[in-house]
Amino acid sequence: MSAEARDWSGKSVLVVGLRMTGSAVARSFLSRGAQVTVVEERPSSPGYAELRNELLAAGARIVESPEEREWSSLVAGVDLLVPSPGVPPSHPVMIAAVKQGVTVRGDIDLAVGESLVPVVAVTGTNGKTTVTTLIAAMLEATGLRAGAAGNIGWAVMDAQQRAFDVLVVEVSSFQLHSTTETFSPSVSVLLNIAEDHTDWHGSFARYTDDKSRIFRSQGPADLLVFNADDPIVAALALEAPGRTLSFSIDPDAQSGYRIRNGELITPDGARIARIADLPLKAPHDLANALAASAAALSSGANIESVHAALLSFARLHHRAEPIGENQGVAFINDSKATNPHATITAVGGYASCVLIAGGRNKGIDLSILRPLSKNLRGVVAIGEAAPEIEAAFDGATPTRVATNMKDAVRFAAEMSKPGDVVLLSPACASFDWYKSYEERGESFVAEVEAFISGADQ
Repeated sequence: MSAEARDWSGKSVLVVGLRMTGSAVARSFLSRGAQVTVVEERPSSPGYAELRNELLAAGARIVESPEEREWSSLVAGVDLLVPSPGVPPSHPVMIAAVKQGVTVRGDIDLAVGESLVPVVAVTGTNGKTTVTTLIAAMLEATGLRAGAAGNIGWAVMDAQQRAFDVLVVEVSSFQLHSTTETFSPSVSVLLNIAEDHTDWHGSFARYTDDKSRIFRSQGPADLLVFNADDPIVAALALEAPGRTLSFSIDPDAQSGYRIRNGELITPDGARIARIADLPLKAPHDLANALAASAAALSSGANIESVHAALLSFARLHHRAEPIGENQGVAFINDSKATNPHATITAVGGYASCVLIAGGRNKGIDLSILRPLSKNLRGVVAIGEAAPEIEAAFDGATPTRVATNMKDAVRFAAEMSKPGDVVLLSPACASFDWYKSYEERGESFVAEVEAFISGADQ
């Protein structure tokens, strides 16, 4: 980082949101001599008081729960606005920044632009966390110090200060929205693009455009790893300013990272792993494995370490996670499926299941779930989107509505038959009933365990 980038004396920074990300941003700019104001709209959240006191002691100004009319004055005169990832373009602070010509940069943009080590950036509608975790594991198995950051692990501005050899960053569409031309990862990975977060971005076209920022400012020597099986991603890859490298699970694929004779192979045909040896073999698992292998091998990993990481990798929590079995019916927790694309992928992995779906819709037409009927014995609709789930399967699949998770598990079990799977794969966000998809998944697990043990009787 240049001395100019380090010295923010006499300049002011407005940080919106005081959680892990906002705290890391504020501490970074305080250390550079900036005048930092941090705004938190929900100061009652767990852990907030400790972060607040820490920043006050460091010299930050804290503003809590401002009224809408106050945002314009908060923005006035600042040199930089750093919004937390969840702050949408329609937020009053973003509108005020545009009107007043204030520079807006997210934490990902700042950290990647200043990084002194190579950065691997991963995005996609689904699979980001898994692939980011896999890449880091592959690099670490090779002996490199790899920091997983962004949406997982470290806040990226904290990770930037650690002694890592490579940063592997999971990047959401929200974070990409606030990137500039300085966001130029050494390796970018674009996994897939399907309709999601339309309510936040305003349209699918804007969502897609923000996703493409993962590679837009790369240089000629930088690399984009892309999914050749996704037509939207493949079309975007043609616009990449740097090098490109594809991955595909299509049996007819002739180039890039692909599958041949039951093996994952590199572009030159070297074997990465036999599919029969992998602990995770679903189609999306194989796509993730190929994407991670391509990125890791392009970032300093060796093929032996990539092979070892794939064979030891366990499925992450809340992602098609087996919970238990009762009377020949398996219960699977896929609470991380917060959009229809993820649910479609999950259901496709089972011959017959009872689907528990619903929650808070993100502005997406849920009727695209209807073709899943061929794999479904029944559907249990939950949450705010229950009427939309009912409508999606009306006349195609038996559907019941549950008003709590306990009933959802019980209804699904009653609809199932031996050999079926009861699958929580909601296709929606969790914020109607829960604080996060993790909390929703934990609730499902608790209710399943109680049901199996008979404790819910």
